Amino acid sequence: MLRTFLLASAGAVALAGSAFAADLPSRAPPPAYVPPAPIFTWTGVYIGGQIGYAWTNPNVTYGDAGYTVGGFPLGYADSYNVGGNANGVIGGAHVGYNLQLGQWVLGLEGDVDGSSISKTVSVSPYSSYYADYIPTTFHSNLGIQGSIRGRVGIAWDRALLYATGGVAFGGFTSYVSTSYANPQGILSNFPFSGNDSFSQTRVGWTVGGGLEYAITNNWSVRGEYRYTDFGHTSNYLVNAFPVYPGDVSVGAWVHRHLTENRVQVGFSYKFDTFQPAPVVAKY
Repeated sequence: MLRTFLLASAGAVALAGSAFAADLPSRAPPPAYVPPAPIFTWTGVYIGGQIGYAWTNPNVTYGDAGYTVGGFPLGYADSYNVGGNANGVIGGAHVGYNLQLGQWVLGLEGDVDGSSISKTVSVSPYSSYYADYIPTTFHSNLGIQGSIRGRVGIAWDRALLYATGGVAFGGFTSYVSTSYANPQGILSNFPFSGNDSFSQTRVGWTVGGGLEYAITNNWSVRGEYRYTDFGHTSNYLVNAFPVYPGDVSVGAWVHRHLTENRVQVGFSYKFDTFQPAPVVAKY
């Protein structure tokens, strides 16, 4: 019986020691912190670039207001339509900001582009007064252009379908030259030639849309189409159709309505300024 009592006492002491050891604080290091994966959002400031192809419809009409001698009308007014669309490569850079509200994304974007858009057209319109043809060359070039636009889109996680529109501006140059000599007409003794050049900045409007996809939380690619209308311009020619001896004034002019279509691809980098702060566990 004494032996049974001793064994029971030893077992009780062992159990009490195990329970006491379990209550002691652990000296093992806490598990390593693993930050949660960042939540994707379209919200943020971004910069990027784009390149594409553009074509324009210059819608050029040129002619004269009639001929005068000493201020008196002498001939009839003529006007001619000049065909030929200009086209070329266009590319540049953009910067903007997006704000995502649920599935909707609102933004503001500005871009600046350079282009190789140019066209030269040679025509020989008929002059009702001279009873002959006047060889004339038109050259136009649309170099630097840009826009400030709003954007509104709907997002499906990393895919964003958007529309865009706003103010557009562009600088273009045009050149008109004429080489005229009527071997049998009234100007047979007064052949003339000349040229006029114009450099202008136009402000118009632009609209379009596109599809953008976020490859990572920072990098995205896009495809876009835009239509731009730079409005109407009128230039009056001084040298291409000069006043010739006899005080006969030609009074020629050029009207232009410049519109542009473009398709382009681009990329953007979004900064992580507005990412949510990570949650740190405490021990």
